[in-house]
Amino acid sequence: MSGKFISYLRVSTDKQGRSGLGMDAQREAIKRYLSGSDGVVLDEYVEVESGKKKDRPQLTEALKHCKLTGAVLVIAKLDRLSRNAHFLLTLQEEGVKFVAADMPEANNLTVGIMAMVAQQEREAISKRTKEALQQKKAQLDHEREELIAQGRLEEAEALRLGNPKGAEHLRGRGNIEAVDAVRNQADKFAESLRDTLDGLMQAGTTSARGIASALNQRGILTARNKQWHQSTVSNLLKRLNMH
Repeated sequence: MSGKFISYLRVSTDKQGRSGLGMDAQREAIKRYLSGSDGVVLDEYVEVESGKKKDRPQLTEALKHCKLTGAVLVIAKLDRLSRNAHFLLTLQEEGVKFVAADMPEANNLTVGIMAMVAQQEREAISKRTKEALQQKKAQLDHEREELIAQGRLEEAEALRLGNPKGAEHLRGRGNIEAVDAVRNQADKFAESLRDTLDGLMQAGTTSARGIASALNQRGILTARNKQWHQSTVSNLLKRLNMH
């Protein structure tokens, strides 16, 4: 291996940057890669930055140096550049030659394919994370609806505020108005259904399961715009003293 090289080292955290952990290993990998050759390292650029970011000043300077001197950018591992497909492909478009000590046989084609696979994986992880958060939100909404229907308004308000411990943090902390607002809203919604419930019960539909089915058939939703269940109807009847 002959020619001129610019080495680029990157770590992801300030702690690693201060301690040298990670950098020393990268520096040694590059040294081993160039050992036994007449290759010359003109300069070394060190960066402490997340691999997800495209804006990395030290890498920019290293690339400029490569262009000015005709040197090859050498890195210890391919992921030291980035896991972002767009960024790797931009490097290729700029015409800067680079080589990774852990994968010296990689060329523009293989690097481009690997970069796109890595980007696809990142997007898949992001999608799974969003879906999990949506599922969790739906679960919390259902739990809060159940609490409101049971008259456990302080706990429902605590859940809305994102506290899984329930109502403990509300007591004595000035949230009485918020709890009262939830209670009033629940009472108002229940009263709006009193006549409908009376009609169903007079027509012979008296069980909570039967009432839930009848409400769902009529397209009447709960206060949270959900389908009715036996438990939510039972709690509604209790609130209206119709049980």
